[in-house]
Amino acid sequence: MAVTDEAIEKIKEMIVSGALRPGDRLPRESELAAALGLSRSSLREAVRALALVRVLDVRHGDGTYVTSLDPGLLLEPLGFAVAFRRADSVPEFLAVRRVLEPAATAMAAVRIGEERLAELAALLDGLGDEPSARRLAACDAEFHRGIARSAGNSVLCSLLEGVSGATVRARAEGGPAHRDEVARALYEHRAILAALRDRDAEAARSWAAAHLAGTERWPRTAF
Repeated sequence: MAVTDEAIEKIKEMIVSGALRPGDRLPRESELAAALGLSRSSLREAVRALALVRVLDVRHGDGTYVTSLDPGLLLEPLGFAVAFRRADSVPEFLAVRRVLEPAATAMAAVRIGEERLAELAALLDGLGDEPSARRLAACDAEFHRGIARSAGNSVLCSLLEGVSGATVRARAEGGPAHRDEVARALYEHRAILAALRDRDAEAARSWAAAHLAGTERWPRTAF
C-alpha cells in the first residue's frame, strides 16, 4: 500500500470508529502525524485527497474539519464523472437510472406530500405543447428530481441526481423536441403523477419503468 493510501486509511478509520465525528476539527498536523505514525508530507497528501472527495474541509487559517458527511456531499464527485462522460456511455447511465428510479418512484408513492404533488402538476401544465428539446429535458429532470426528493432516502436521491445529469444534458443538446416525444413524455408523466396521487406504489414503479424504457431507446438511435 502506498504511503498516502495508508494515511488515507488511517484517517478514514478514525472517522468510521467515531474518534473523529462530523464537524470535529483534526488535531494539529504535527500531533496527528505523530499519533498515526506518518510523515507530515504523507498526512498532508492524505488530507488533500480527502478534501477533494468532501470528507474533510480545509479552512485556511483555521484548521481542517470533518465535513457533515452528508450523502449528497460525499456523492458530489459523481458529478465530475458525469461531466466528463463519453457520448457512448450515455446508455450505461440510462441503464443505472432505469434500475434506481422506479424504486425511488415507488417509495415516493407512500411518502409524497400534497404540496409536492401540486408542484409536479404545475410543472407539467407549464410545459406547453411544443417545447424545445432543452425545455423538455429540463422539465423531465425537475419532475423526476421532485419525485426522488420525496422518496425519503438521501443516498438514493443523490445517486439519481448524479446519473441523471448525463442523460438530461445529452437530450438537451439535441434539436427541437419531436411532437410524438412531447406527447409520450406528457402522457407517461401524468400517469406517474396519477399513481402517486393514488398512493399506488406498484403502479408508480411500473409507469416509471415504462417511461425510462422509452427514454432508453433514444440513445440507441442517437449514437
